[in-house]
Amino acid sequence: MSRADHIFIDMCKDILEHGVSTEGEKVRPHWSDGASAYTIKKFGVVNRYDLGEEFPAITLRKTAIKSCTDEMLWIWQKKSNNIQELNSHIWDEWADEDGSIGKAYGYQLGVKHQYKEGMMDQVDRVIYDLKNHPFSRRIMTNIYVHQDLHEMNLYPCAYSMTFNVTQIPGEDKLTLNAILNQRSQDILTANNWNVCQYAVLVHMLAQVCDMQAGELVHVIADAHIYDRHIPLIEELITRPVYDAPKFSLNPKVKNFYDFTPEDVKITDYVTGPQIKNIPVAI
Repeated sequence: MSRADHIFIDMCKDILEHGVSTEGEKVRPHWSDGASAYTIKKFGVVNRYDLGEEFPAITLRKTAIKSCTDEMLWIWQKKSNNIQELNSHIWDEWADEDGSIGKAYGYQLGVKHQYKEGMMDQVDRVIYDLKNHPFSRRIMTNIYVHQDLHEMNLYPCAYSMTFNVTQIPGEDKLTLNAILNQRSQDILTANNWNVCQYAVLVHMLAQVCDMQAGELVHVIADAHIYDRHIPLIEELITRPVYDAPKFSLNPKVKNFYDFTPEDVKITDYVTGPQIKNIPVAI
């Protein structure tokens, strides 16, 4: 099986067997019928993915790689907070009548800040440092901006990326590693989606900075399975698993802002059937 399947199955079993239920607590999320959405949760889940070994798409069911890439580029490349610039409907619940999700996600990455080298936004600063100061321990982004929280329609879930570059003995290129920090995650609907989109991001940044992709470490403060998702997860983790798919990027792209979802190529991706009509807590 792929390493990503192994990690996902073990994480789900750990949450189901050793997690803490929020049933009976006063919770914010609710189902479309108005019922409270309770979870079984684990605190402080840490998963490590070696991107040099495989692309971490689970095979238990298909993860839509181009769609998750499109959302990642909407945030990191377009630096947008308007769903009219996104080719999916996953953010519709949190958008206002104009399509805005407020001062969240891409908006924060697009805000320019003063540095010694001049005015840059967070994405451009990451790329600048990777190219000019690759061994810096200060290469990171953070979109959980407290002064703007009251103007966000949803507080950021995946809120911080920390990049770290290593020189592996015997390797010609430097290796780009990253930590994704997430305050909260709905494991069934979002776990592998987030893992895959940030794996693509690391690969893209590595390519444009003439590096190779290394480890992606995913830190989840509150990793949870919703009550109505439990039987779906229980069935999912008993499915057959397959080898990880092959991943490649269009090698001609040397500028991060030139990437499109079509520059991502996934082959030999054999999976189990998709789970349809998953209830989503809001």
